[in-house]
Amino acid sequence: MKREIILAEKVEIKNRLRGLLDPVVALLSYLGITPLWVTIFGILLSFLGAFLVAGGRLRAGGLTLLFSGLCDVLDGSLARSEEKVSTFGAFLDSTGDRLTELAYFIALVFYFAAQDPINKVMIFFVLAALSGSLLTSYARARAEGLGLECTVGFLERPERVVMLLVGLMLGRFVLSVVLVFLAILSIFTFIQRVLHVRKLTREDA
Repeated sequence: MKREIILAEKVEIKNRLRGLLDPVVALLSYLGITPLWVTIFGILLSFLGAFLVAGGRLRAGGLTLLFSGLCDVLDGSLARSEEKVSTFGAFLDSTGDRLTELAYFIALVFYFAAQDPINKVMIFFVLAALSGSLLTSYARARAEGLGLECTVGFLERPERVVMLLVGLMLGRFVLSVVLVFLAILSIFTFIQRVLHVRKLTREDA
C-alpha cells in the first residue's frame, strides 16, 4: 500500500512538471522542433555539464544538468502532444539517461583526482555510486525483458539526479555527502530489485 502511494505521488509530481512546461512544448511544436532533436540536445548538454564539472565548475555543471533534465521531460511531452511516440525514441531516451549519469560520474572522478592530494576516498564513492546506478537500471531493464514488472526501489533515476543536482549546486562538502548517500542507496536499491525479481520468480514457480 505504501509503495502505491509513493508511486502515485511521483506520477503527480511528473504531471505537475509537465503542466508547467506545456507552453514550452507548444513553442517547440510551433517551431517544428522534433522530440528526437530535443533528446539529442539534452544528451549534448549533459556532456557539456560533465566537462564543466571535471574542470571544477560544479555550479555551472549543476545548472547544465538541470537544463538537460528538462529536455528529458520535454522530449516525451512533445512526442505525446504530436503523437510521435516511437520505439526508437523511447530507446534513445533511456540510453541518453544512462549516458548522462555515466558522463557526470566520470567527470566527478576527474574532479576528485585533480585535488591535491588525490581524494581516493571520494573517487571510491563516485565509482560505487556509478556502479549502483547502472546496476539499478540494468536490473529493471533485464527484468522487464523477461516480462516482469520491476519499478520497486528506494532510489530511482529522478531521485538520483535531484540529489546530484543539489550536491553540485551547494559545493564540494555537500556534494561529497551526497555522493556517499548515492553510493549506499543506489546499491541498496539494486539489491531491492534483485530480491523483488527473486520473489516474483518464486511465485511463478
